[in-house]
Amino acid sequence: MIKKIINTDRLKSSLVSTTGQLLRAQKSPDELLGQLFADVQKQKLYTDGKTFVDLVPKKRLKSIQQEYLLAKEDPNFSLSEFITRHFYELETTRLKPAFHSNSKQTISEHISRLWTEMERRNRRDKGSLIALPYPYVVPGGRFEEQFYWDSYFIMLGLAVEGKWDMIEGMIKNCAYMMRKFGYIPTANRTYFLSRSQPPFFSQMVRLLARHKGNTVFAEYLPYLLIEYRFWMKGSTKLAQQEHRAYGRLVQMKDGSLLNRYYDNKMTPRPESLLEDTETAQHTIERDAGRLYLHLRAGAESGWDFSSRWFMDKDDIRTIHTADIIPVDLNSLLYQLEITIAQTYQLIKQPLLFRKFQRLADHRAATITTYLWDETAGFFVDYNFHHGQKTGRLSLAGVFPLYAKIATAAQAAAVAYVLERDFLKKGGLTTTLEITGQQWDGPNGWAPLHYIVIEGLRNYGYHRLANEIKQRWVDLNLRVFATQHKLVEKYNVEAASGIGGGGEYPLQDGFGWTNGVLATLLEEDR
Repeated sequence: MIKKIINTDRLKSSLVSTTGQLLRAQKSPDELLGQLFADVQKQKLYTDGKTFVDLVPKKRLKSIQQEYLLAKEDPNFSLSEFITRHFYELETTRLKPAFHSNSKQTISEHISRLWTEMERRNRRDKGSLIALPYPYVVPGGRFEEQFYWDSYFIMLGLAVEGKWDMIEGMIKNCAYMMRKFGYIPTANRTYFLSRSQPPFFSQMVRLLARHKGNTVFAEYLPYLLIEYRFWMKGSTKLAQQEHRAYGRLVQMKDGSLLNRYYDNKMTPRPESLLEDTETAQHTIERDAGRLYLHLRAGAESGWDFSSRWFMDKDDIRTIHTADIIPVDLNSLLYQLEITIAQTYQLIKQPLLFRKFQRLADHRAATITTYLWDETAGFFVDYNFHHGQKTGRLSLAGVFPLYAKIATAAQAAAVAYVLERDFLKKGGLTTTLEITGQQWDGPNGWAPLHYIVIEGLRNYGYHRLANEIKQRWVDLNLRVFATQHKLVEKYNVEAASGIGGGGEYPLQDGFGWTNGVLATLLEEDR
């Protein structure tokens, strides 16, 4: 009986994998619902703008839109009643009993329970949610989809418990989305299809190879190349573009190529329509479309939002993400190039190995040329519109250590600045600015702690790495002892340890916090 269930499950996954990529994804809810969508968001029918875009329609959206245009003319019309009648919540949020932590369980036992709690299986499109062939783990809280860069840090925690089938299934979901869309979107939602996220796919492949061996690299080489082509698209069009930038690709003054975050739309984000339109309304002498592009690009970065993207560190209206060459993005793309090169070496393709090794070496040199700030002793972002470094120090500046790009002298300088300026009682502050944005101080984030710890270890700074690790683990444990939960972000300076800021309330669950904490705790067993 069990064997029959497993075979049926595999068959269903195979059907989604083969036929799903042939079906065109629906448009985003804002495009399909028009005035109805705008009215729901602007009237704040839901406190969180993501709630409505995640609802599932009971019939075709076009029919609902047409009915709305007629019904709203009735003087007794109720918008909330209309929405309740035509939409419903996903079963996972509507029917699943609330998760309650057990104060008698250890934090590791709590995390283990959460992996099951946050597992989802969705083999057919449901409203804005796009079907995926294999089960996946969601971040938690308001997030009911497989997010791109969250998934890597979730996988780290799954690996601790030997959940390799889940890890491989999530990687296969990424491969499926690359076949279907040509890239990995932010998450499997129709309203995320104009942007990606920090490219951690090569790290996912490396993680799986630790378990299954080097054959994994050859298996996923086609997808590594799809990822690479997505970020490098447009090289033949650069010469005709202002500032020699096209899509996510930028040509520097010396002819070298680096990358930026971008988005293919210049409209408000559907899940944050109210916030984006209010920002635009209070912006003087700035084109709204360009503002929306920079906000969307900031969302693609995963750092939504941070003063590292602002001209005025305290004013989101000055955001200019798409004008910036981010140090973290280019370090990850260096790792992608290195992974492709090493894969070609493994399958005995010396010419292609040398090609991608040269590309990686050239990117590393270009990162050092444009993104190393000798005066600050730190890696920073670069404003290619202004032809100068942004001067904003953030934990993104440690990614060259994680990618093993930095020289020994640069690593020493970065380690010194980290210990002097970033290290707080509860771990590392994300930036040195306190602005109310969630990716600024005094917030600390699990994925960045993992990157910094690994980066420092790459260069032999084990004492500092272990000190950061201990402070971060202690903060997680302290909040868990009082709150009985693990949260999305933490305040590394406040006594409560609870993070804040951003466009939505603090979320608990929480995927990448669980994954990184499980990984760090496992080291001491």
